[in-house]
Parts: sequence; structure tokens; C-alpha cells
Amino acid sequence: MIERMQVSYKKLWHLLLDRDMKKKDLEKAANLTHYQMMKLANNQTVTTDVLGSICKVFNCRIEDIMEFIQDERETK
Repeated sequence: MIERMQVSYKKLWHLLLDRDMKKKDLEKAANLTHYQMMKLANNQTVTTDVLGSICKVFNCRIEDIMEFIQDERETK
């Protein structure tokens, strides 16, 4: 059985709060589309280009903005 992992961008939202930024500010700074921001807000997968752009804005590593968590549906 393949174990599914779900992506979480909770770390990204905490980083925005720490930097006193809004999602709109990040969208502009990282040159993201509204659709890409919606995917992030809904913990959906995005391309590595999107993640790289965000990391460049914050001068951070990918694990500072996202993490994989075990899909709860698989544990039941």
C-alpha cells in the first residue's frame, strides 16, 4: 500500500505573519498569480518554480515554508 502525504503551507503563513506581510504582498513580491496563491491557501501542490520564487523572497529554504504530513484518510 502506498502511503499518501499531504502538503501543508502552515509554515508559510506563519512566516508571512512574522514579516508583517499579507498574501497580496507575497503574490506581488514573488510574481505569483492569483490562481497559484489560491492553490497555496488550499494546501494544494504547486510547481517547484512557485516554491523557489517564495524562497527567494524570504531568503529561506523550502522546508521553512512547507511540509508533508501523512494523509489522515490513509490512517483510518
